[in-house]
Amino acid sequence: MLAIISAVLFFISFLINAADISTNDAFSSTNVMLLGLTVLALHLAGVGAGWSARGRRR
Repeated sequence: MLAIISAVLFFISFLINAADISTNDAFSSTNVMLLGLTVLALHLAGVGAGWSARGRRR
């Protein structure tokens, strides 16, 4: 799920950059790209995987 969110954020960042849309400083294409990278890093770290190591049964 987090990978899909990150792909959407990257696509929004690409559209802002390609269409040369002027936005405020908080919603620039670089900031949206950095949000996408953060979500991608969380995905690769295993956040939101749906299971925990302590919850496994033998």
